[in-house]
Amino acid sequence: MSEPLENTARAYIGLGSNLDDPVAQVRSGVTALTRLNRTHVEVCSSLYRTAPVGWRDQPDFVNAVCRVRTGLIPAALMRNLLEIERVHGRVRQGDRGGPRTLDLDLLLYDDQVIKTEELSIPHPRLHERAFVLYPLHEIEPDLIVPGRGALRELLKVCTGQRVERLKD
Repeated sequence: MSEPLENTARAYIGLGSNLDDPVAQVRSGVTALTRLNRTHVEVCSSLYRTAPVGWRDQPDFVNAVCRVRTGLIPAALMRNLLEIERVHGRVRQGDRGGPRTLDLDLLLYDDQVIKTEELSIPHPRLHERAFVLYPLHEIEPDLIVPGRGALRELLKVCTGQRVERLKD
């Protein structure tokens, strides 16, 4: 992991995969994050096997969340995340929740609330997704999600979603 940066923002990035060796895909995604310019990976959660949400007729996902310090503005960070996805074979076809080799979501960026055509922060479905909330809670249990409240409270809403922490 790169050296810590000054004058940076704290961001949280969700990683997920359910194709082409999902564990390896997520680990490779973490490695790619460590190579991002002006970005330092502070901590990553364990890997979690999770049930698909929405489009259920597909393999389980492997998910994780990383906390980074970055000197990149949100839009630039998101462009970098999309490029990492592309390098990992991700083709975006508008199929929300469908199978993917690697998915990187910019979940939070400091305590900012951003809504543009290209970017919504906090991630618009973060508060209803156990596959994000559980790994996020592992690395930041006292987190407050802007506009949504305490992470601990958000977890209570997602009790029906299957999430299994994988052993290292």
